[in-house]
Amino acid sequence: MDAVLRNGIMEAVRSESFAQALRMSLTALELGHSVVEMDYDPHLMNNMYARAHGGALFALIDEAFETASQTHGTIAVALNVNVTYIRSPQPGERLRAQADETARTRKTASYDIKVTNASGDLVATCQALAYCTGKPVPFG
Repeated sequence: MDAVLRNGIMEAVRSESFAQALRMSLTALELGHSVVEMDYDPHLMNNMYARAHGGALFALIDEAFETASQTHGTIAVALNVNVTYIRSPQPGERLRAQADETARTRKTASYDIKVTNASGDLVATCQALAYCTGKPVPFG
């Protein structure tokens, strides 16, 4: 992957207000691969049952999906995202979403995304499909 593109994506995540609000960090980025991490903060991310809100976990998944799908240098947007929630994280746990490209055509790309805690326990899984626009990303 081109270093200018990689640095552009990394900087875009660092300056993205949504990622900042949830204190996400992009910790790995390669062609078709991304790792995004965040700490589970129950004061910010709990639902009405005092468990992790699915939207908070989805946000982490989506950030990994978004970054992995841009690594070819063209804008890709979500067409379909299917999440399976397996367990709620414990307060303060470091969560890690890893997105890996599993297939790519000229117009679509498929991704397998897994969310784990620091012990490697599976928190959520996801299958996602991106539409590849063919337009260059604005950074890189």
